[in-house]
Amino acid sequence: MQVHLKKYTLPLKHTFSISRESHDFQDTMIASLSLDGKTGYGEATSNPYYKITTQSMMDEINAISSEIESFSFTEPEIFHAFLVSKGLSNFAICALDLAAHDLYGKLLGKPLYEIWGTSIENYPTTNYTIGIAAIDVMLAKMQEMPWPIYKIKLGTSDDVAIVRKLREHTDAIFRVDANCAWTAEETIFNAPLLKELGVQFLEQPLKADDWSGMEEVMHHSVLPVIADESCIVESDVEKCALHFSGINIKLTKCGGLTPALRMIKRAKELGISVMVGCMTESTVGISAIAQLIPQLDYVDMDGALLLKSDIATGVHIEPDGKVIFPKLAGSGVQLLD
Repeated sequence: MQVHLKKYTLPLKHTFSISRESHDFQDTMIASLSLDGKTGYGEATSNPYYKITTQSMMDEINAISSEIESFSFTEPEIFHAFLVSKGLSNFAICALDLAAHDLYGKLLGKPLYEIWGTSIENYPTTNYTIGIAAIDVMLAKMQEMPWPIYKIKLGTSDDVAIVRKLREHTDAIFRVDANCAWTAEETIFNAPLLKELGVQFLEQPLKADDWSGMEEVMHHSVLPVIADESCIVESDVEKCALHFSGINIKLTKCGGLTPALRMIKRAKELGISVMVGCMTESTVGISAIAQLIPQLDYVDMDGALLLKSDIATGVHIEPDGKVIFPKLAGSGVQLLD
C-alpha cells in the first residue's frame, strides 16, 4: 500500500473568528493511500488549540511510512488499531483513517454509508457558520449565504444583543457556539433569552474541564447543551452523557471515522443526541463526514462552503442544504490536482 502526503493552505472567503482566535487561511494535510489501482483520500487540518501543525502530522506519518506501506490492508478498523499502536496523534490518525475508509469503499465499489447499512433518504441539514465579527459583517455573511440553519459563534461582551440583531433579518434556525467563553451563570442567564430568539441549542458554553459548572447548567438551562471541546475521544462520551444533552464529534480530534462510529453507537445507547462537526476542512474531509449523516441528529459540515477555493470534488451541498452524493464509491473523493 502506497502512502502520499501533501500540505495545502486553504483560503477562506472571509476572516473566520471564534472566541479565542481568527484566521484567513486554513492549513491542512491530505493523505492518500493507494492499493490495487485505487486511491483513498483523507484529511486533517492544523489546529493551534491542540498544538497540531501540518508539518507535525507529516513528520509523525513519515516516521512510520515504511511500516504503512508494508501493512497488509484488509479493512479500516484493523488499520486504525495498527496506527493507534504506533502512538500517532489523533489528527494524523484521522487523515490516514479517512483515506483507508475511502480506499476500502472504492475497492468494494460501494459508498461508505451503504457499507454501514444506512440510507441517505433522510438526514439532518448542515448549519452554516457565522463567525464573530461586527454586526454588519455578520449580517452581510448571512445575506451572502441564505441558509435554513445558522451556527452563530459567540463569546463577546454583548452576545444576546448580537443574536437579537441577527434575528431581525432571518427566520432561520439558530445554533449558538460560545467556544468555552461563558461561565455557568452567563449560560443559565442567556439561555431563556436565546430560546425566545429561536436558538435551538448551545454548544460548549463553558471551559472544557468545567464539569461542576456544566452540572449546574444541566439542572437550570432551558436550552439543550452540546459538548464539543469536552468531548474529544471515545472515553469522553460517558462522562459527557452526565453533563450534556448531546455531543459534537470531530473526526480530527477523535482519530477518524473508526472511533466516530463507535462514539455514535455509544451516545445512542446512553440516550443523548449526536452531532458531527468539521474543522474547516476541504471537500475531502467533508465528504467523509457526509457518509455519517444518516446516523446523526445534527451536523455541521460547512467547511468547504467557507472556502474561497477547494482542492477536491466529492459530496456537494446545495444552497438549500440538500446533499448530493457522488457516484464514486468510498467517500467519493477525487483531488483536483
